[in-house]
Amino acid sequence: MNVAIPTEDKQMQDIIEKVRSGERLTREDGEFLYRSDDLLTIGQLANEANMRKNGRKVYFIENMSLYFTNVCEAHCAFCNFRKDKGEEGSYTLSGAEMIEYVEQHIHPGVREFHIVGGHNNHVPFQYYVDSLKALHERYPDITLKAYTAAEIDFFSRISGLSYREVLEELMKAGLKSLTGGGAEILSDEYRKKMKVDKADVSQYLEVHRTAHNLGLRTHTTMLYGSVEKHADRINHMLQIRELQDETNGFLVFIPLSMQPISPKAGIRRRNSAFEDLKTIAISRLMLDNFQHIKAYFINIGTQLTQVSLTMGASDVHGTIVKERISHAAGALTPEGITREDLIWLVKGAGRIPIERDTFYNEVKIYE
Repeated sequence: MNVAIPTEDKQMQDIIEKVRSGERLTREDGEFLYRSDDLLTIGQLANEANMRKNGRKVYFIENMSLYFTNVCEAHCAFCNFRKDKGEEGSYTLSGAEMIEYVEQHIHPGVREFHIVGGHNNHVPFQYYVDSLKALHERYPDITLKAYTAAEIDFFSRISGLSYREVLEELMKAGLKSLTGGGAEILSDEYRKKMKVDKADVSQYLEVHRTAHNLGLRTHTTMLYGSVEKHADRINHMLQIRELQDETNGFLVFIPLSMQPISPKAGIRRRNSAFEDLKTIAISRLMLDNFQHIKAYFINIGTQLTQVSLTMGASDVHGTIVKERISHAAGALTPEGITREDLIWLVKGAGRIPIERDTFYNEVKIYE
C-alpha cells in the first residue's frame, strides 16, 4: 500500500486530494510542483496515478530507428544531427540502400521501424513516399511509425499539398503512425530563441489533429532543459492535454531530456537526475488523459529509467538498434539495448515487462 509522505504545505495537500479524487490539476498546480523540492511526494503521487491506469505493467517494443537522410534546410540551435548537402558526413539513402542497411542490422522480433530524418529540400516529396513504400513492400509485417509533425509540415510546403493530402499519400505507402518529435517546447518565444527553424506551435498541433481525424494514433514529445522556464513546460503539457481532450489520438507522452552538444560536456551542462524524475512525474500528474508516459533511456540512462517506473512512467521505449539523433548531440547512453536487458530493467523495479506493438496491444507478458 502507498502511504503519502506527510507534508505541512497546504497547496501540496490540495494537490494530493485532487489527484486522489481524480480532479484535474491546473496550470498553477503544475507550476507549484516544479517549484517544490518534495520529489518523493510528487513521485509517489505520480506512481499512484500510473498504478490506477496501468497497474504494475511496463511496456516496451522491439523496434529499430531508421534515418533516410541527415540533410536539412533547418538550423535549429539544439541539433547536431543535421548536415548541409555535400557536407562531409551528409547522406541521402534510397529505398534500396535503406533495405540493405536494415538487412545488415535487423534482428528477429522487430515490430516497428521508427523513421525520422532531416528536412532535405533537395529531393521531392515523392522521395519520402517512395522511401516508406520500399520498406513496406519488403517488410509488410513491420509497422511504419514515420516522420514528425514538423516533417509533415515540410512535406506540405515542398509539395503544395495540404496536411491531409500529405498524410493520405503516406498512408497509402504504408504509414501507420507519426513519431512525436518536432514539438521541442510549444512556445513561439522559445522557438524564436532556439532558432526552431520548422513548424510553429499551431502547425505542430494541427498536423497531429489532422492525423487523428484520419484515424492515425500518434506520439508526442517535449524537449526540456535549455532556455525554457518551468511555466513553459506546463503550458506545453496543457496544449497537448487540450488536443487529447479533443481527439484522444495520442498514444504516449515522451519527455526528452536535452543533451549537450559534446559527450565531454560536464554534468552542469546536463539536466539533473532530480529534474528528469520530477518532469516525468509531473507529466504523469498533468496529463490525466494520456494512458502512458515514456521514460526514454537514451536520454536519461537505464538506471534512472528504472527509478522512473516508480514515479509515473509506464513505458521504457524499445530496443532501437543504433539511435543517432541524441547521440549526435552528446548522449552518453547505449545506442540500443537488448530485449533481455529491457526485461531485466523492468523486473528490477518490481514491475511486469510487457512486450507491445506500436499501438500498445500486448504481445507477450514476461512474468
